[in-house]
Amino acid sequence: MPTQTIPTLARISPQELASLLRSPPNQGKIAIIDVRDSDYIGGHIKSCLNVPVQTHDYRMPELVRNLKDKEMVVFHCALSQQRGPSSALRFLRERERMGARGEVGVRGDGEDLGAGQRVVVLEGGFVKWQELYGLDLELTEGYVKDLWDDKW
Repeated sequence: MPTQTIPTLARISPQELASLLRSPPNQGKIAIIDVRDSDYIGGHIKSCLNVPVQTHDYRMPELVRNLKDKEMVVFHCALSQQRGPSSALRFLRERERMGARGEVGVRGDGEDLGAGQRVVVLEGGFVKWQELYGLDLELTEGYVKDLWDDKW
């Protein structure tokens, strides 16, 4: 498998993610990882995990283990230009490292249980998400519109 780089990471549009999240068959199959730190205030995608970048050294192995059964893992930050893609790449590398050592998701027959998992980056990050779905209580929690007006 070729090594992933930030430009080659798969992306998902906010519209596609919203559609997946609204679909009952997908519930529980998608993990959303919000890597923002202090800019997490003012709203987030419902059911996301907030895992700030500065915690990745010790949280990434835990994420790989805990999310191994998810079909899709979506990473994002404010704009998904730096922190989100870098975090997705780090997750993929950690998953590969741990799988190579037989620590996570590897059966006795050598088949990687996480092999079918899609790791993607949310296009436009939370800035784009909140423009489209900030007021949608089915998809967004803790949204404070005034914090986003004229911020970006």
